Amino acid sequence: MRAVTWQGNEKMEVKTVPDPTIEEPTDMIVRITATAICGSDLHLYHNGKPVMEEDYVVGMSLWEL
Repeated sequence: MRAVTWQGNEKMEVKTVPDPTIEEPTDMIVRITATAICGSDLHLYHNGKPVMEEDYVVGMSLWEL
């Protein structure tokens, strides 16, 4: 799948990353047809986080579905 990845402060790239997998009986995989960048992503873009490494996939997790 394609994902926006953090490559360092103020540097992000769209890259091909491994497809998600079903690991638990309650897991599901959904197809995303549109997306946007939110304020949280902009903070990561400018400052990153101490735990982030190159190729970190940015974006909100959809764990609330």
